[in-house]
Amino acid sequence: MIKGKYANLNGMKMYYEVSGQGDPLIVLHGAYMNIISMGEIIPKLARTHKVYALEFQGHGRTNDIDRPITYPNLAEDVAAFMDVLSLKKADVFGYSVGAEVGLQLAIRHQEKVNKLIAASAAYDLEGWQPEYKAAIPQMTVEMMVNMPFAEDYRKLAPNPEGFPALVEKMIALEKEPMTWEEDVKKLKTPVLIIAGDADVATLEHTITMFRLLGGGVMGDMGKHLPDSRLAIMPATSHTAVITQTDLLIAFIEPFLKGETPKGFFE
Repeated sequence: MIKGKYANLNGMKMYYEVSGQGDPLIVLHGAYMNIISMGEIIPKLARTHKVYALEFQGHGRTNDIDRPITYPNLAEDVAAFMDVLSLKKADVFGYSVGAEVGLQLAIRHQEKVNKLIAASAAYDLEGWQPEYKAAIPQMTVEMMVNMPFAEDYRKLAPNPEGFPALVEKMIALEKEPMTWEEDVKKLKTPVLIIAGDADVATLEHTITMFRLLGGGVMGDMGKHLPDSRLAIMPATSHTAVITQTDLLIAFIEPFLKGETPKGFFE
C-alpha cells in the first residue's frame, strides 16, 4: 500500500502519493475527485513512470483554504508542489478539471512541463456542449450534497463538514471566464488531447484546439508530423473517459516515448 505525504505550499497541506519508477509524471484529478477515484490509471502509469498523484485544494485529503478555486490558482499550486519536491520538469496527465489545470500550468510555466496529456479539456467556455452550458446557471449546492462523491468527501477530508463550501467554489469555477485561445496557440509544449466522442466539450471545439497546437495536417507528404496529437475515444461520455485505462495507456505511452506509427513511405 502506498503511503501518502503532505507538501506545505500556498497556505495548505497538499496530499500526494508517489509510485513507480522512471521519468516523472504528475497526475491531476477531476472535479470532486481524489487519487482513489481516479481508479486504475495511476497504478498502470506507475509501471513505466514515477507518478506523482496529488489532490487539489479542498479535494481528498488536502485542506481547503480561504481562497477561490480557479484554474490559475490550482496551476500555481502544482508549480509550487514541483518546487517543494525539486521537480524541475515533468510530464503531466490531467483529466477534466485536471486537464484545464495542466493547460494553465503549461501556459504559465512552460519550462516545467515536458509533455502534457489533456483528457476532456476545453480552452473556452463556448467549447462546452450546449446542454452543459445551459446547466451551469442552474447548479446549486443542494444538487450536489447527496451525490455519491459527497460521501467520499466526508471519508477523506480534514474537515468532513466542508463539502458545501467546496461545492460553492466549484460552481464558481464553472462560471470562471475561459478565453485561452491565444495562449494555447503560443504553446510550444507537445499536447496529447484525449476526448470522448460524447464528451462535455464538443468535437468541433476539440478539433479546433488540436489545430491551434499545429495539428490537423496531412501526413505522408514528407513533412514532420506535429508534436501534438489527438485521440477520440468511441462511444465515450465524459465520465467514461477515465475508466478506459487500457485505451488511455495505448494513447499515452507512445506519445510520451515519441513513437509514431510507420506509414508506407517511411
